[in-house]
Amino acid sequence: MAEPILPGPPEITVRAPAKINLTLRVGPARRDGFHPLATVYQAVSLYEEVTATPAEAGVFDLEVRGEGADQLPTDDRNLALRAARLLAEDAALDGQVGVSLVINKQIPVAAGLAGGSADAAAALLACAEVWGLDLAPQDLQPLAARLGSDVPFALIGGTAVGSGRGESVVPALARGRYHWALAFGRRGLSTPAVYARYDELGPTPPSPFEVSTELMNAVRSGDPELLGGQLINDLQAPAIDLMPELGTLLQAGRDLGAIGAVVSGSGPTCAFLAGSESAAVNLTVGLSSSGLCRSTRYVTGPVPGARRT
Repeated sequence: MAEPILPGPPEITVRAPAKINLTLRVGPARRDGFHPLATVYQAVSLYEEVTATPAEAGVFDLEVRGEGADQLPTDDRNLALRAARLLAEDAALDGQVGVSLVINKQIPVAAGLAGGSADAAAALLACAEVWGLDLAPQDLQPLAARLGSDVPFALIGGTAVGSGRGESVVPALARGRYHWALAFGRRGLSTPAVYARYDELGPTPPSPFEVSTELMNAVRSGDPELLGGQLINDLQAPAIDLMPELGTLLQAGRDLGAIGAVVSGSGPTCAFLAGSESAAVNLTVGLSSSGLCRSTRYVTGPVPGARRT
């Protein structure tokens, strides 16, 4: 890891995006309990912001504000704080640095949009800068992979192919700007519970554990109509089994004109692809009026990963 170039700036704010999975294929559980994944991520314009301020050596503290702040721990169970401690340890700065972190949340908690991973990615980059470490997002990838499956992607953003547990990411050749309506579930959905139900149900029918050529061709083409027909999520069936209203919500979006509809990650957020900005805005309004979700948001993708504001 890079040598510190102290002192760093007095305060740094970094924002990192939410993700949706354009495809998510899930393999059988490994011996360690994790499921291998084959996925294509897209970063969208819904962000977490993390502000880092130097603190007394050895002091690591955290405040959370905004969307779902009261639902998140502010101790070492929080992924952002763990990211800061891991970076200090890896850079051999234990006992020499400290940091105060403030998370301003916009991504709902337990929504299948990787909000916690975005926090961790933003914290890594913010702490690296505030501690005067000469590290770019790509330099932080190995640490990000140790923190969680989606953290490496939150650093790079854009559109990328993920493998392993999702932590191995490679940027994809992609064209175009896509317009999405996100519909947030009325309650959270536990990722471990969704995977457990996936194991119980099994894929029906058995699905190929790979990213399809058709989806990659659609991403390269920049054609939303092509992409809309290729949105696949192996966790969608178990998510709907646990929360049947998601199936109703997906159908409502299709009825309102979505050209593609999919549960994002392990849910309960549903992502609806539209053919244009105006169509996505209309879809967002229609879904909000349906009474089937807590709230909605119009977003675009792909967007860059963690960046200083």
